[in-house]
Amino acid sequence: MLVLNPPEIQLLNHPLFLEKGLQVAMLRLDQAHPQASGNKFYKLKYNLEEAKKRGKNTILTFGGAYSNHIYACAAAAKLEGLLSIGMIRGDYFDEKNPTLAFAKAQGMKLHFLDRETYRRKNSPEFVRELEKRLGEFYLIPEGGTNSLAIQGTQEILGPNTINYTHICTSIGTGGTFAGLAGSIQAEQKLMGFSSLKGDFIHQEVRDKLNVFDIQPKGSLEIMASYHFGGYAKWKPELIDFIHWFFEEFGVVLDPVYTGKMAFGVIELIQKNYFPTGSKILLLHTGGLQGNVGFSQKTGILLPSLSK
Repeated sequence: MLVLNPPEIQLLNHPLFLEKGLQVAMLRLDQAHPQASGNKFYKLKYNLEEAKKRGKNTILTFGGAYSNHIYACAAAAKLEGLLSIGMIRGDYFDEKNPTLAFAKAQGMKLHFLDRETYRRKNSPEFVRELEKRLGEFYLIPEGGTNSLAIQGTQEILGPNTINYTHICTSIGTGGTFAGLAGSIQAEQKLMGFSSLKGDFIHQEVRDKLNVFDIQPKGSLEIMASYHFGGYAKWKPELIDFIHWFFEEFGVVLDPVYTGKMAFGVIELIQKNYFPTGSKILLLHTGGLQGNVGFSQKTGILLPSLSK
């Protein structure tokens, strides 16, 4: 059964923060679950409950070859006694791919789609084609964002986060940001750091807030300049920062999401963006499983608590 390990808030102490008169901490969502970690736990929680309520014994979802979502769905489905199908963007199964190897070991049936076919993932006609070919299933969209995922991510913030003035999170599809927007307090500011290149993310978030009828009590800001070249792109200074962060705070970050967010926050602190007296909470949204694949592809070793 999928059970939450209540994430702790870890204080981050550093002379820079003391100099600027700031309190900085991190909500360790990466500790929420050993396999369905970070924001994925909250996105999947109510979706898996709904699948069971509808009498579906199989979930189907979409994702890339190194997707945190695919990894988490495979593990969570197995824990909940459900079968799982992963529609993977790519041409073949690389047995050396740690994400897909794990998903397969959890019992997920993998099907590979070329990029043109994969673009049809949101088409009702395509979904019906899949049902005819694969049988009935409960559909979870790529990245996991739907109304039930929003319901789950609205539970990330709670009584222990009320006193923070700034809530900082990475943005991928924008679902977690939207959920957080629905639960921040009136005096809080939610800051999202996009991991994708392009200003389109502003409209993506506005659309989600509209679709899910979210009216934030507090203020929102999206930072779109810390993507390091785009989704899954990186630069040497990001890798150096991830090592620095681990040495300073003992926290492992990933180069796709949380690493970029944390880099942005530290740079903004250096630039005096945050008023003196601010209490800043960084959300560690998990995704550390992808570090293995990153090192495999690049030859670059990242910090690990297992060393």
